[in-house]
Amino acid sequence: MTEGRKVAERGEGAGRADTVEREAAAQDFERELSKLFGRARSVSLSLAAKVHPGLDGASYALLLHLSDIGPVRAADVVERTGLDKSTVSRQIARLAELGLVERVPDPSDGRARLVQLTATGSARLAEVRSDRRQQLRAKFTGWPTVDIQEFSRLLARLNCDL
Repeated sequence: MTEGRKVAERGEGAGRADTVEREAAAQDFERELSKLFGRARSVSLSLAAKVHPGLDGASYALLLHLSDIGPVRAADVVERTGLDKSTVSRQIARLAELGLVERVPDPSDGRARLVQLTATGSARLAEVRSDRRQQLRAKFTGWPTVDIQEFSRLLARLNCDL
C-alpha cells in the first residue's frame, strides 16, 4: 500500500470517528437541554406561584418579558415573542385579572393602549427575581467567573440560533 493511500484511509477513518463523536455529543446535548427545560418549567411554576397563587408558568414568562421591555403595545409583544396573538391577548387578560399588569393610554396615539406592570406586579416580581438571583449565585459559588461568563456567552449564542 502506498503512503498516499494510508494517509487517505486514516483521513476517512478520522472523518467517520468525528461523525460518530459529533452525533454522540448532539445526543448528550439534547438530553441535557431536555433536563434543563424540565427543570426550568418546574422553577417557573414555583416562581409564578410566589408572584401570585393564580399565575401559571406561561403567564409568568410573559410577565418577565413585559418587565424587561416596559410599556408596550400587545402587538409588539406578539412580534417580539413570536407567540400567537390570541395567546398573548389571553395571557395579558389573565395578568390584568390578577392585578399584575394594566392597560394604559399610549401617549403617542390616543387610540392605542400600552400594557405595563402595575406597582403590585413590579413589586412582587422584583422580590421573586431578587430571591432567585440569590439562589442562583449560591448554586454557582463553586464555578470560576470565567466559566460563568463562557456559559452565559454560549447560552446567548444558543438563544440567538434558536
